[in-house]
Amino acid sequence: MSDTASATADPQGGPGHEDERGTVGPRIQSFRRRAGLSQEAAASRAGISTRALRDIERGRARRPRVHTLRSLAGTLGLSDDELAGLLADARTGPPRDTGLPSLLILGPLVLRRGRTPVPVAGPMLRRLLGLLALKHPEPATQQEITDILWPSGPPRSHPSLIHTYVTQTRRLLGPCGPRSARPPTVVRTPTGYRLEASRNRVDLGHFDELLARAERLHDASDLEARYASLTEALRCWRGPVLADADPVLRRHPAAVAADERRVRAALLHADTALLLRRSGEAVPLLADLVNTEPLHEGLHARLILALAGSGEQAAALQVFTRLRDRLDEELGIEPGTEIRAAHLRVLRPRQPVPRRTAHEAPAHREPAHRTESHPTESHTTENHPTESHPTESHLTEIRRTPADGTAPAGPTPPPAQLPLGARSFVGRRPQMRVLDTLVASDPARRPHIAVVVGAPGVGKTALATHWAHARRDLFPDGQLYVDLRGHSRPPALRPGDVLTQFLRALGAPPHALPAHPPGEDEAAALYRTLLAGKRLLIVLDNARDAEQVRPLLPGARGCAVVVTSRSRLAELVSSDGARRIALDVLDPDEGRRLLGSIAGSCNVAAEEAAARRLVELCGGLPLAIRIAGANLVARNANIAAHCAELAGAGDGILDRLRIEGDRRSAVRSAFELSYRTLPDEARRMFRLLGQLPGPDLTVDAAAALAGTTPADSAALLARIADAHLVRERAGRFGLDVLLRSYARELIGTDEAHTARRRLMLSRAQGPARRDSGQANCPGSYASSAGSRA
Repeated sequence: MSDTASATADPQGGPGHEDERGTVGPRIQSFRRRAGLSQEAAASRAGISTRALRDIERGRARRPRVHTLRSLAGTLGLSDDELAGLLADARTGPPRDTGLPSLLILGPLVLRRGRTPVPVAGPMLRRLLGLLALKHPEPATQQEITDILWPSGPPRSHPSLIHTYVTQTRRLLGPCGPRSARPPTVVRTPTGYRLEASRNRVDLGHFDELLARAERLHDASDLEARYASLTEALRCWRGPVLADADPVLRRHPAAVAADERRVRAALLHADTALLLRRSGEAVPLLADLVNTEPLHEGLHARLILALAGSGEQAAALQVFTRLRDRLDEELGIEPGTEIRAAHLRVLRPRQPVPRRTAHEAPAHREPAHRTESHPTESHTTENHPTESHPTESHLTEIRRTPADGTAPAGPTPPPAQLPLGARSFVGRRPQMRVLDTLVASDPARRPHIAVVVGAPGVGKTALATHWAHARRDLFPDGQLYVDLRGHSRPPALRPGDVLTQFLRALGAPPHALPAHPPGEDEAAALYRTLLAGKRLLIVLDNARDAEQVRPLLPGARGCAVVVTSRSRLAELVSSDGARRIALDVLDPDEGRRLLGSIAGSCNVAAEEAAARRLVELCGGLPLAIRIAGANLVARNANIAAHCAELAGAGDGILDRLRIEGDRRSAVRSAFELSYRTLPDEARRMFRLLGQLPGPDLTVDAAAALAGTTPADSAALLARIADAHLVRERAGRFGLDVLLRSYARELIGTDEAHTARRRLMLSRAQGPARRDSGQANCPGSYASSAGSRA
């Protein structure tokens, strides 16, 4: 996700929100300002004239061309959802009749006039309005209205009461806006009453139009348009139909049918996302819907495939296990063929699943109350890196899955192994611009490798995956990703094993793979051969050192490599021409934005001073800020109270910066993984650095603190700095706030007392040391530390 909330994201979608989304021009202007680009710079990078961009932003070009919007999206770093929103607005044009009332029933009932909600008082009026919107554009019969308004039986005066409620409804929908525009109203029909309004005045009608448009698009060239229509259609939904209405209205056949169309749209959206290798974008929607439809096997099957395609195989298997247990407990049946085929596909990733489109026939079993199983007929749309991926021509084929879930293998698709990016991502614009040099238009000036380095928890992986998702369209031959586990509890991956994984993903036939254990040189040669002449992105996350990375570097200049590591990887910079990107902690404003993206921007704005203090207590470290924000949400606490708790913890603050039950979400665990890689003497020096009452010290002061020579001290500090556990600036070394607390946790009482004594003696012997040529640098910490001690 981008570092700010999506400007196109409209959680309520549909009618009545056109004025909130605005036209294409103002939104592009907002995106450009977010990217920090002038009109001239943005136009130049997108390959259009400044005048053309100015015309778009000022609304003189109401419907820009698709290729122009795509070029701007790449330049401004838009997410896929943001681009889809722009494309949808470009097709529909500027909003019209924004002052007219709009009825939203895909979720709680809402009546709006432009942006202004219109109160609908009284349950009877809400039932009538909900029923008329559900039936629109068809009329609701007199009997239907009576049954909905009085489920337990109508009173004798119900005909006159219905007339009264209809009159009140007409007043709610009364004239407003331009005189030339005809407002919605309720009209009498021979059998009952009908809501008279254009389809885009009711969000259900708007959704149905978008779904029908998507289902009419069958060709491969229409995939992007189909995906954009489905994304916009599903954005109309805020929950089940009439979520706050009485059960009798929620169970109305029209409401049930609308919910079924939502599921149909979600299935087609997931299939299309998988075809476009955007499986990660389908996960949130599917995860939400399986909670609403807990026994729907088609939704679960696609969620399994989408999770696996996003690199979350363990989560995919958990989805299958939960559904299997639920079916057994509630219905006493086994999972059907489709869900078993999806499960098998995760376990045996090289086996494709049969194909078909969701619009041709239901790609799932009947609702769970039916006990029979149907053969699986679904897309080969999973975007797993080692699977066969469908072409659009396969969408017209309907094949049934054999009992063992296998099917003939097809051509290997381009790998798409990027994991799901962080939803809340802020700042890092200078670093994004450096990464953009990997895709510079001039091949002679384009670097081959970028190395993102920094302290534990500073956001290296988040930056790499965020940039990779934003620029993946520039790598048409795919994206490879691996966590090298260089700083993890499991053993680090060997280059030979990673090469074997990559070769499978690239379609190397089994007989061509090196024997096990793999011959690294042979595997690397085959790897470089398969990449020759291709434009492919390789993300090597969490590298231990340069030797672990070098065999995985392609020879093709069209390929780009992004490496993340807690080490400096200076060898890759000096010998392989890598561009080095050093990440620091977030500044206070960026830290507050990150906290707001997790705990709520309104909450942060309401307690701005406390939010700043919380970011300060977290040392600006993104991992710590995310954990603090998650704990705020989990405990429903206010920021000031949480600040007081963290501040009162003192050196025990790391006990508070963790998420219960998740060892990975703990600042101490992140620090520990780097600390363990240090040799014993370097560990001792790190522990001693926690005793500094000042911000930093020189090499000589560190030597006095540790009782070593300045040369040994310099070597140890360099080793710790290489692991990004100490900050080095202008020959001085210091610890960040949380690392200082961690160092103090590690040291024993006797070791700490002895170190402080050495500092005091060093100060007392200052003149003698200067006579021997071993004085501290002017203004060094040792000069002031002794007096403070």
